[in-house]
Amino acid sequence: MFTSKCRFNVFRKRSTINVCEAGFRELEKFGYEFGAFGFAGTHLHFAVNVPEKYSITNAKTLLKIWSAKRIFKDKPNFRKRYPRGSFWSGYEHHKGFGADQARAITYIKNQPEHHNVQVIEDVM
Repeated sequence: MFTSKCRFNVFRKRSTINVCEAGFRELEKFGYEFGAFGFAGTHLHFAVNVPEKYSITNAKTLLKIWSAKRIFKDKPNFRKRYPRGSFWSGYEHHKGFGADQARAITYIKNQPEHHNVQVIEDVM
């Protein structure tokens, strides 16, 4: 789980969600494998299989930097909210699926309902 800086409610528009997910998916060329994404207004949950050559610290850093650069590139007004260019907070939570992968994926996909977030469909 990654949270936005100061827990601003930035993931309420479909266009922002799509840009953020695209930023993560750009890392697939480095061997990252992404599963479900669940955006919940101020944060997101996602499933990712990180290549063995990356440590957890390096993987988190790469995920955050790559997605933030894509968001600032495609959504230039976010620079007004984040003038220092730091989109993600320092908080993150990572946990393995364990034996119940289906339950974890369901939890990730149900984030908007769980947090009662109404996503604005601004993409045509």
